[in-house]
Order: sequence, then structure tokens, then C-alpha cells
Amino acid sequence: MNDTPARLLRLLSLLQTPREWPGSELAERLGVTDRTVRRDVDRLRELGYPVTATLGAMGGYRLGAGAAMPPLLVEDDEAVAIAVGLRAAAGAGVAGIEEASVRALAKVEQVLPAKLRRRVRVLATALIPPTGRGPAADPDVLTTLAATVTNRERVRFAYRDEAGAETRRNAEPVGLVPARRRWYLVGYDLDRAGWRVYRVDRIDRIDRPQPTAARFTPRPLPSADAAAYVAGRRTDWGSPTFRLRLTIHAPADLVAGRLGENPGEVVAIDAGTCRIDTLRDDAPEWLTHRLLELGADFQVHEPPELIAHLRAIADRAGRAIGANPPPRADA
Repeated sequence: MNDTPARLLRLLSLLQTPREWPGSELAERLGVTDRTVRRDVDRLRELGYPVTATLGAMGGYRLGAGAAMPPLLVEDDEAVAIAVGLRAAAGAGVAGIEEASVRALAKVEQVLPAKLRRRVRVLATALIPPTGRGPAADPDVLTTLAATVTNRERVRFAYRDEAGAETRRNAEPVGLVPARRRWYLVGYDLDRAGWRVYRVDRIDRIDRPQPTAARFTPRPLPSADAAAYVAGRRTDWGSPTFRLRLTIHAPADLVAGRLGENPGEVVAIDAGTCRIDTLRDDAPEWLTHRLLELGADFQVHEPPELIAHLRAIADRAGRAIGANPPPRADA
């Protein structure tokens, strides 16, 4: 390979496979001499790739961990796998990495060829299960909005409010914030001349957000940052508040953190029992999912909506195993 840049990329691709590469094997793969391999390894080191070398008959070259993250070179199938995984993390709201997943997904999908982008969408549709954590945000919508935030580019989209009425919005987006198992876009609404918090799951998935290519200089937010602004606009979250009262037959330290972010919500009754009495705004479906995941007995005292949902789940489970046969049509 006489094309030095192409040869370096090929060498980098080989070294990113987690194994030790003898210099002679690399030379054979690249169609060059051992001396050229050594020079190319030195060039990669100058670019910040930590290529280590060991001597001896069993020695060779290996790409190690460095002080900073260097650019990665991936094959087509690896790029698809990365994008599908990031979509799963973005859609499922994995605690602590939601925002980073969306940023990384926007970068990966920006450079994917059209055929690979189609493969990612087909796989994501088939493989990502519903999370039961409330309305899900479309990863395509998230990545489009993330790109407009990064590029400081105005965006137009169709938005559905809490009553179901649809309006057209023209906004200057400044941040995407994950909170309470939902995604929120913070932006300055140009038509309404004010800051708004938009729930991403209410942005039309069919008539997708349209970047306008019009750049803007961000206006000063009323809060320290987008996350603080969302936290201060609780009325925009669109979930009713109710009293949650539970008795759970499990130690408090095993329950804390699994039904809420506030550790003060779980109060120990004794060594093997605890209670929760607090105001919440979670969906009954999400609470049911989390309670059943505890693997412990529990009693729900309030709210009635959660009790009704649990009864419906119990009836459905009973019918599934033949314990509760469905009522006869002629009964």
C-alpha cells in the first residue's frame, strides 16, 4: 500500500482489535516491509495513539490505553452496533448517561452512510423493548434536536400540548435535559417571545423537527443552565401529584433508591419492613414495574390509581396461567 494515509487507517483498524500483532504479520497484511510498519507505528504515536511494543518471539504491537481518548476507527458492522446501543441508552433513559448517549448518537449518525443509517433504524425498531417508564422519546427526534443545540441552529417542529392541541413552534434550542424519566428541550420560542420547556415525547415523530440552517447567539437563560430551568418549571412536566403510601416487606436499605431518587422517602419499620409515605408524580405503570422488580411482598395503601392498575395486572397474569378464566360471553 503506497498510499500512506490509507495505510495508516488500515494499520489503526488492525491495532484496534484487542490482540498482540507481530510486526511481520502487520507487514504482510499491509503489503509493506517491517521497517515501514515501524515508521507507521511512530506516526500513530505522534497522533496520540498509545501503541505499545514488546520484544521477543511472542512480542508485537498492541494499542493500549492512553491519557486521553483518541479517535476510533470502526468497521461498518461495529458502527451499526454502537449506534443501536446508543439508541437503546437514549430511549431507555439509563441513569447517568442519558445526555451523553444522545450527544454520542448524534455524532455517530451524522457520519453514517445512508445504508447503515437505515440498518440502525430497522434494528433499533426490532430490538429495543418498551421500558414502561412513561412516554418514550424517539431517538431520531432526540438526535436531530441534539444537533441543533450543538450547532446553535434554529429548529421548527410540531408540538402537542397537554390538552392534545397541536401548534407549530420556531425555537432557538439551548439544551436537552433528562428528568423524571422524560426528555425536555429548553429553547427560546421566537413566535411567543419567551423561554419554553418542551416535552420531547410531544414533538411530532412523523412531521420531524426541521433544522433551519439559521444560526443564533444563545440568549441568557433565567436559570444557571438548562437543567436548572427544567427543574424550576415543574408545571411543565405534565404529571399529576398524588400521595404514595406503601408497606414493603424488605429492609429499608435494599429498597432505598429503587423507587425514587430521595433516600428520605424510605422509612424503616423494623429490620425486615419499611414504609413509604410521600407525594409523587410518577405514572402508575412505572411504579408497578418498579414494585414488581423489588422481588418482595408489599401492600399499596394509596393511591387508588396504582391499586387499580395492580389489580388489572394481577387479573391478566391469572388468566395467563389459567387461574382466572375470562368471563363467558353468555354469562
